Amino acid sequence: MKICVFLSAADLDERYTGPAREFAELLGRGGHTLVWGGSESGLMKVVADGVQEAGGKLVGVSVDFLAAKARTNADEMVIARDLAERKALLLEKADAVVIMVGGTGTLDEATEILELKKHGKTTKPVVLLNTAGFYDGLRQQFQRMEDEGFLPLPLTDLVFFAKDGVGALAYLEESSGLQ
Repeated sequence: MKICVFLSAADLDERYTGPAREFAELLGRGGHTLVWGGSESGLMKVVADGVQEAGGKLVGVSVDFLAAKARTNADEMVIARDLAERKALLLEKADAVVIMVGGTGTLDEATEILELKKHGKTTKPVVLLNTAGFYDGLRQQFQRMEDEGFLPLPLTDLVFFAKDGVGALAYLEESSGLQ
């Protein structure tokens, strides 16, 4: 399965890098392909290293202004013109999406895939990997949106919240029918 992972390129501490590394190893050992932002820094590098070391493939989609930070030994690397094209390419190349910890860029990517899913423009499974409770507040906000009628379908139809990589991957494999 080709799994797009939205995540930070920042250098983070062990409470985020440890679970990210474990998830990456699960992807690689499972023979999955990581589709990611292509960066050779921070958490993006941790995940790419883990997938590659465990036998998985790497498909990167960088953007022109970050091309100097792109991983040089990915199985495939595409350089997009801008962030909008990058997001479209990431989603086009993937069978499923996992949202890991990140900043505003990750949040932008997450809300775009959820908006596309809300409007029926994609049926790809989406998992929000809630490492160390990072997305507890976002989950609460999404629940409020559902409770107050802002979502036209149940939150559970949009995104699955996983507490760890094992749960995330199990959900993806079950819901996508791909392995």
